[in-house]
Amino acid sequence: MIHYSLENLLPVDINGYYGNFGGAYVPESLKRNIAELDSAYRRLVIDPSFMADFDRLMHEYVGRPTPLYRADSLSRRYGAEIYLKREDLNHTGAHKINNAIGLGLLAKRMGKHKIIAETGAGQHGVAAATVAALLGLDCVVYMGAEDVVRQQPNVMRMRMLGAEVVAVSSGCATLNNAVDAALDAWCCDADAFYMIGSAVGPHPYPEMVARFQSVISFEIQHQLEQLIGRRHPDYVIAAIGGGSNAAGAFYHFIEERDVRLIAVEAAGKGVESGMTAASLTVGDVAVLHGAKTMVMTDVDGNAAEAYSISAGLDYPGVGPLLAYLASEGRITVMAADDDEALNAAYLLAGTEGIIPALESSHALAVLEKMNLNPTDVVVLNLSGRGDKDMATYMRYAGGGQE
Repeated sequence: MIHYSLENLLPVDINGYYGNFGGAYVPESLKRNIAELDSAYRRLVIDPSFMADFDRLMHEYVGRPTPLYRADSLSRRYGAEIYLKREDLNHTGAHKINNAIGLGLLAKRMGKHKIIAETGAGQHGVAAATVAALLGLDCVVYMGAEDVVRQQPNVMRMRMLGAEVVAVSSGCATLNNAVDAALDAWCCDADAFYMIGSAVGPHPYPEMVARFQSVISFEIQHQLEQLIGRRHPDYVIAAIGGGSNAAGAFYHFIEERDVRLIAVEAAGKGVESGMTAASLTVGDVAVLHGAKTMVMTDVDGNAAEAYSISAGLDYPGVGPLLAYLASEGRITVMAADDDEALNAAYLLAGTEGIIPALESSHALAVLEKMNLNPTDVVVLNLSGRGDKDMATYMRYAGGGQE
């Protein structure tokens, strides 16, 4: 049985800065909440009993370790050794459960009775509702009204798990607005626990999420050593919205300079179209949801509306860790548009028998744009399964428009 290590390997200082990015830009009403959370997190993450609970749930409840699967058809097509890290096989169908378990255990140890969460594609909302049910906590999930419509299966799952789903109709009614609403609710309820879903927000959230998601790269190292006799791939590829699955897949390789890290943004209708979510490509430095990071902004300097066919990627910013790594040239930023992601999803389904989430499909799409060598070992983080996106896939197959 793997015993996970959650040591802090991040380039972050005590104030939550990754170089010039990060920090905790929060109103006075949240400073006490943040300080309480940070203190409990630092104490518990090194507590052997906390880690024993975390290990047990990762194995017995989530179903970890997830397989590292050599995709034979993709390997032949792209002329390299392509491995898929099968986060889609986790309980609840995505990587989001890793972080939800960690934060849920924190909430329980802190004596909290209610979880507040936000969600875009619904996978974090489902994970939060799942963990709340498991630990006997109340749960309220804020979700953009647009996403409630296009992610109905996950809305139904959350409600069946006992969560209240609040549709947020402000702005463009997607993930950015759901985060705003969840943070506002937390300001008004200091006794609740805010379970953020990505590596964004005020410190210590980006650090906490990355560390709980680091189980992904921790396993990749061990699995590669067993499969091919070495711990480091040549490439790790992951899609990025806020950045939780990428932070987890990259975590143990950040200081390993022989591993090339590829972060794939959602280009939407094109990075220069105005209908995009490619914040690292077209964004500017700004403060979003309590952290200084790369943000798509409008003419007034406010966060612009993001667009992607993927509900989990249409966020106008990215977490400070990834903003820092991009600024330092440690990650290579690529982009995939809606059509490229959809085509990649159909290719994986038709050749490997795996239907991916639209988020993961963006990562898959850049394989077409890479010049790989036959000896290259490529690990692609398949962050979620595609059940939630079937309505979009079927509209695409029928020639309709999303």
